[in-house]
Amino acid sequence: MRVSSGQRIPVVVQSRGRRRAGARALWVAAETVVTCGVVVLLLVVHQLWWTNRQARAEALQQVRVLEREWDISPPVPVPDLITGSGGASPTGTVTPEAAAPPVGPSDAPAPRPAAEDLGDPPPSAAFAVLRIPRLGLTVPVARGISKRSVLDKGYVGHYPGTAAPGRTGNFALAGHRNTHGEPFRYVNRLVPGDEVSVRTRARTYVYRVDQILRQTAPRDVGVVRAVPRSIVKPSYGYDEPGAYLTLTTCTPEFSSAYRLVVWAKLVR
Repeated sequence: MRVSSGQRIPVVVQSRGRRRAGARALWVAAETVVTCGVVVLLLVVHQLWWTNRQARAEALQQVRVLEREWDISPPVPVPDLITGSGGASPTGTVTPEAAAPPVGPSDAPAPRPAAEDLGDPPPSAAFAVLRIPRLGLTVPVARGISKRSVLDKGYVGHYPGTAAPGRTGNFALAGHRNTHGEPFRYVNRLVPGDEVSVRTRARTYVYRVDQILRQTAPRDVGVVRAVPRSIVKPSYGYDEPGAYLTLTTCTPEFSSAYRLVVWAKLVR
């Protein structure tokens, strides 16, 4: 076929296939974004809801087991609570590793406090029940502050090397602020004068909140010493031996940047 010089040949551009490929790529990208969003949402739900529900159920069951056992067992006589032998380490201090609340060391064996107060439990075993009426909190206390075997189960952990409940020295505890039962989520609501009780096989000890250190560094080992005093903020703490209770947790919420510390004194 002859084409005159003034006649143009039409050019057909095959763009339909390219448009389909571009649409398919956008669809795949959108599906990927949605899938990632669902996965992240499920992880958040798991951390903020499921771990709390699971840990709280396990912790409350442990409380029932302990108190059922204590109610059918005869109480163990205890010596004088204030002047009796303390449960602190021989030097009256703890190592920096043991004092980085609440996440850090494994629950290594501690110097043995009075057996009648701890019941000589194995590592990570619950031996007491902590109650804070203002917070509506009832939670078991276990040896050590290991995340996996103590804190992540919804328990409160007893710092190795610190005193037994009711004894001269510092009965120092750590607990999660968020997730895994979050027993210490609202300890920031405590005020001086609030009562905290600790029940053991032997008896129930009652402490009264005295001082609150709203924020300190994780390395502040002074807060869990036998005579607690912050080494970061020395105006907080004590100068004389006594029977102290220390509660430690992370702050602010959903962060482990700092530590919140509550101190209480034994009143009965």
